[in-house]
Amino acid sequence: QVQLVESGGGLVQAGGSLRLSCAASGGTFGSYPMGWFRQAPGKEREFVAAVSWTGSTIYYDSVKGRFTISEDNAKNTVYLQMNSLKPEDTAVYYCGARTPLTPVSRYATEYIYWGQGTQVTVSS
Repeated sequence: QVQLVESGGGLVQAGGSLRLSCAASGGTFGSYPMGWFRQAPGKEREFVAAVSWTGSTIYYDSVKGRFTISEDNAKNTVYLQMNSLKPEDTAVYYCGARTPLTPVSRYATEYIYWGQGTQVTVSS
């Protein structure tokens, strides 16, 4: 069983930056494709970014060039560096993990482990 714990959310002004962290335990980190998703009030959970177990990355179009996903296998942690934040980035951000050694995915239904989420609020 894999446990995921997100941290790093908060309140920031538009144009600012935040770095989210997702600490994993209970599994063989590095073999799991990891993803970041977000959910705003009244909306469905949407894909933000993901990193495969080989290190390749994919991004939602609206965050390309602003957000960067990375992982530190020594710390069993995946990060989401968010720059040039916009009010529309406001949401609860969730970290997810897929079955080991599967392809990276932008579909939330393909992730089997989830963290509790961390709130990101961007003021205008």
